[in-house]
Amino acid sequence: MEQANGLQNWVNGLDRRVYAALVGTALGITGGAIALMLAALGPTITFGAVAGLLAGLYVLSNVSAALYGVIAVTVLLPFGTLPFSIGITPTFLDMAMGAFLMVYLLQWMTGQRHGLRLTPIHALVALYVLWLLLAFALGLRYAMPTSATARQFAETLLSIGMVFVLVDLLREPAALRRLVLAVMLAVGAQALVAIGLYLLPDEAAERTLVRLARIGYPNGGVIRYIEDNPELAERAIGTWVDPNALGGILAISAATIAPQLFARRPVLRYRWMTVTVLGVVTLALMLTFSRASMLAFAIGVCFIGLFPGYRKYLALVALGGCLVLLLPQTRDYVERFAQAFTATDLATQMRIGEYGDSLELIGQHPITGVGFTGTPTITLYTDVASMYLIMANQIGLVGVGAFLTLIGGVFLYGWRARQFAQQMPELESIHLGYHAALLTALINATADLYFFRLDFHASITSFWLIVALALASSRLALDEHESTVAKTARFR
Repeated sequence: MEQANGLQNWVNGLDRRVYAALVGTALGITGGAIALMLAALGPTITFGAVAGLLAGLYVLSNVSAALYGVIAVTVLLPFGTLPFSIGITPTFLDMAMGAFLMVYLLQWMTGQRHGLRLTPIHALVALYVLWLLLAFALGLRYAMPTSATARQFAETLLSIGMVFVLVDLLREPAALRRLVLAVMLAVGAQALVAIGLYLLPDEAAERTLVRLARIGYPNGGVIRYIEDNPELAERAIGTWVDPNALGGILAISAATIAPQLFARRPVLRYRWMTVTVLGVVTLALMLTFSRASMLAFAIGVCFIGLFPGYRKYLALVALGGCLVLLLPQTRDYVERFAQAFTATDLATQMRIGEYGDSLELIGQHPITGVGFTGTPTITLYTDVASMYLIMANQIGLVGVGAFLTLIGGVFLYGWRARQFAQQMPELESIHLGYHAALLTALINATADLYFFRLDFHASITSFWLIVALALASSRLALDEHESTVAKTARFR
């Protein structure tokens, strides 16, 4: 405070001409820097840099804004990087998470935050992280990590670490409700982008997406088709590059939003707005032609329909299933699912081949896997279209067991809190939505690997954000119950 007053007194004591000269110099340097950027980098990069700088300054002063920034970058620009190198080329998500954690730590350092709040499940999270570190270290027997692999592994640990930070940070139901609103806005925007690009002619969509090459995206060949065959239907990708990765984020986001449709106290005041957002997100999800994501979302909605007040969803799922089966416009969808279950399409056949190779690797290294940096022989590989199999490949069956124990703990903790969450209209639908989203992610992960594959940092972050929010909503419900019991005891 004394330093701030000293600086203020110094400024107030300046001669007006000196003060004007300083202001003019600052404006001149700023204007010159912007002009130089316009000439060297073009208007798009310059506008983004200036907007990013202003947003960054605001984020550094507000932890909630920093968290919303993480969500926005995760959903909208998951693979964006700085357009220039500073020794390394950090991603936008790296910078957003770094800013968020810095603001959070500053609150502790300045005494604005105290009393770390965690749950019993965090012990399981810590054990899982320790096992990841052990698997990484043991994997160094087969190959040393590249700089990219080391950075991506560190990013993964950072994403898991968000489970500790968010559960401590989110201490009020209103904070969780605002996060659902942030998710609705961000994923709604991503869904509109995905649908818009899908409706554009392929050449126009390609030209539009290639403009993102300046910030780390591919500079060609970005339009995706079923089985990578241009003769088949196009698949929506938005700004996620891969349609299955986009399908995963849309599915878990839609499951988060779905309870709002019949909530006693929805996040959005007008239900038609919830219907609109959910409808747009579901349409974009269908256009990805990601069968695993669609099936996972359907199961997530059925899970929501099992709870009182949400039984209408079971009827809606049944009606939607009948329409999909009967309408001629959805015939391609029905055929794609039939091909998946009968293994008659190329994608499913390739998956089956990968599963066989994965089981061979697991048989050779069942306990700890082969780590993240390489394999014992060039005939073995770890990437396989199932999160659970790639986990078994890289961290062994013990690691998979640790992960499943952790997830089981999250659901048991949530079940314990559910009876109390139901008594809180402002929290009840939020609590259900986060757990439905986690179930959706777990189902989707049976046939996709993006929630564990190191080079899909945004997908990994999305998964652990859902874990953190499920735990945070349960802890809030239990805290509210304990507070009510304590107040009752005092009155007696």
